[in-house]
Amino acid sequence: MSPRSASVNEELRRRSRERLLQAAVELVGERGFEATTLGDIADRAGSARGLVSYYFPGKRQLVQSAVHRLMHRTLEEALESEPRTEDGRERMARAVDAILGLARDRPVLMRQHMAGILQAEGFLQCPEQQRLAELLRDTVTRHGSADAAADYPMLRSLLMGAVYAALVPGAPMPVPVLRAELFKRYRLDWEMGYPPDAEVAGGTCGTDLSRFFATESRPCEGPGRPGRRAGGPAREA
Repeated sequence: MSPRSASVNEELRRRSRERLLQAAVELVGERGFEATTLGDIADRAGSARGLVSYYFPGKRQLVQSAVHRLMHRTLEEALESEPRTEDGRERMARAVDAILGLARDRPVLMRQHMAGILQAEGFLQCPEQQRLAELLRDTVTRHGSADAAADYPMLRSLLMGAVYAALVPGAPMPVPVLRAELFKRYRLDWEMGYPPDAEVAGGTCGTDLSRFFATESRPCEGPGRPGRRAGGPAREA
C-alpha cells in the first residue's frame, strides 16, 4: 500500500480537529464544563485521546475555540441568510439576534463559556475567535462606523454583557428586554433581524451542529431556521 499524500494527511487532520470541536460543544452543552473530560470529548469525536493534546493545550482552550467556532458560523449564517442584504442596519439586527439566540437556545453552553472567560486564563485568542471578530468588525463598518477599531470592541462588550445578563442564575434578564436596549443603541427597528415573537428567530437552528464544523459553511434551510423570516419585504441597500 502506498503512503498517503501530504494533502490527504492534512485533510484527515482537519477532519479530526473539526470532530473534536463539535464534540466539545455538544458535550459541554449537555453536561457542563466540569462534568466533561477530554477523554469524553475524544470518545464522542471518535479520536485518540492524544490527538486532543496535539491540537489544543487544554480543555479550556478547546472549549473556547469550539464555542467561538459556533458563534462565528451562527453569525455568518444569519448575516448571509435569505433574503440577502447589504443594508447595514439589517445586518446589525441579525448579528444581535444571532448572538442573543445562542444565549436563549444553548444556555448551558454559553453560561459555561462566559464562566470560562472569567477564569485565570481569561479570553483566549484563537483562529475561530479571530474569524468571529472579523465578522463583527465588518458589521459595525457596514452599519456606518467611522472608527471600527473603537466601535467593534464596544459591540463585542455589549453582546457579551447581554449574554451574561440573560444567563445569570437566579436573576436572568429577558432576551426581548436586552434586545430592545441593543436595538435602541444602534437605532434599529424592532421588526428587523429575527424578532422574538416571529415564527423564525435568530440563533441556532435545530440540534445538528455538524454544518458549523466543516471547512465550508452551509446555509440553513427549512422551517425554524434563519433562512426564512416572517413578515415584511426584503430590505436591500
